[in-house]
Amino acid sequence: MAERKVRVRFAPSPTGPLHIGGVRTALYNYLFARQHGGDFVFRIEDTDTNRFVPGAEAYILESFKWLGIQFDEGVSFGGEHGPYRQSERRDIYKKYVKQLLEEGKAYIAFDTPEELDAKRKEIDNFQYDAHTRTQMRNSLTMSKEECDQRIADGEQFVVRFKIEPGVEVHVQDMIRGEVIVKSDILDDKVLYKSADELPTYHLANIVDDHLMEITHVIRGEEWLPSAPLHVLLYQAFGWADTMPLFAHLPLLLKPEGKGKLSKRDGDRLGFPVFPLEWHDPKSGEVSSGYRESGYFPEAVINFLALLGWNPGTDQELFSLDELVDAFDITRCSKAGAKFDYQKGIWFNHEYILSKSDDEIAELFAPIVANNGVDESLERITQVVHMMKDRVDFVKELWPLCSFFFVAPLEYDPKTVRKRWKDYSVQQMTELAALLESLDDFSLENQEEKVMKWVEDKGYKLGDVMNAFRLTLVGIGKGPGMFDISAFLGKEETLKRLHKAIEVIPTLQSTSE
Repeated sequence: MAERKVRVRFAPSPTGPLHIGGVRTALYNYLFARQHGGDFVFRIEDTDTNRFVPGAEAYILESFKWLGIQFDEGVSFGGEHGPYRQSERRDIYKKYVKQLLEEGKAYIAFDTPEELDAKRKEIDNFQYDAHTRTQMRNSLTMSKEECDQRIADGEQFVVRFKIEPGVEVHVQDMIRGEVIVKSDILDDKVLYKSADELPTYHLANIVDDHLMEITHVIRGEEWLPSAPLHVLLYQAFGWADTMPLFAHLPLLLKPEGKGKLSKRDGDRLGFPVFPLEWHDPKSGEVSSGYRESGYFPEAVINFLALLGWNPGTDQELFSLDELVDAFDITRCSKAGAKFDYQKGIWFNHEYILSKSDDEIAELFAPIVANNGVDESLERITQVVHMMKDRVDFVKELWPLCSFFFVAPLEYDPKTVRKRWKDYSVQQMTELAALLESLDDFSLENQEEKVMKWVEDKGYKLGDVMNAFRLTLVGIGKGPGMFDISAFLGKEETLKRLHKAIEVIPTLQSTSE
């Protein structure tokens, strides 16, 4: 048999925002497809009509557009295997439900929710299977005439898969190896509901994967218990030769404590669990997103790629193309991956450093403008060059270096007490006179002249520079002093110096 072209899929349900764990699953599918020259299919699994949330599908698509994860076919992308939205495939599924019923591999059940609840109370750990199905109201315990009459009368029913006991089910998993499960522990899962004329996840998933020629199913660990049922369904349809290989990815775990990552963890510790900000259409609640929090999409991709996968080297920073080359799904962990959100912040910092000053300045310029400052991009770029290594997010630049653009309106009391000495007025007055005398206000010339003056006077360099910083910045922070004064220029530097000489002594007198 000729080797099939690799085809993988990501198939979310439009029941809310895309969880970051789903993003990682999609990323691994994308990397696997690209590495093998295959196709990446986007399918929407919307058979659960009760949980449908308006706007969720558009949100999911926008998330992947921002992240740079591209699909080859599917919902909104087109392709030869459509439709790709399960709610538009009702008639396709009915054909396969009918096939299973006609071949005796499935049966019709009329049990009401109340009857099923009663049976659960009667039998501990009840499951609908070979041992209990004979006690229930279904086509195995009724005549064909009675079943047909009930259906004709409009009685609601479900179609259940008939699982034979005593069978060993073999699941081939690329991460976990061969998983063997006894069919006795499986229940006769519902495959179809007459109430909405839609299949459940299990049937729709198998039929779609087969018809869309999916060769590998890469999904979260939470779907591992479903894998034996899916194998049996492939066999029941006679599709065993085209059954995909499975890969069940490790769970994303809480940063602290036990259990899988949840939105509550993000809310409590202050990090997003969704790629984009989500506005819940029902509750009105707004949940934070990585994009709006200031993360670069490349940093999010890099961060997620290494949660549960190890490249086998010490390399941590990968472009998307480098990830495609390095990715090996067999190097995914079987154990859950702790969600180290601090590492995500580290990645964003590294990407700030890796980007050019011009790129960061383009992002910072609107923030400067929003703070009422009309400044050239060239000067904003100069500030970025001095300050970008001090921040994890572009938005952090303004509070850290607003003093480059706006003179301090006040002086930090703690810094005043610590850095402004009895002799600081005299020293700063002399410094102002020296700076005013300079025709060349370059960094190098300032530094040379001021250092000589400090040495000639026998002043302590720390005393002079700390007081000088306070006059220009308003607090004891920032880069080198001559970087600041050279950027501000002679006029602005002297203006700030004179103001501080006048104001700070009054602050000291009022605080005493």
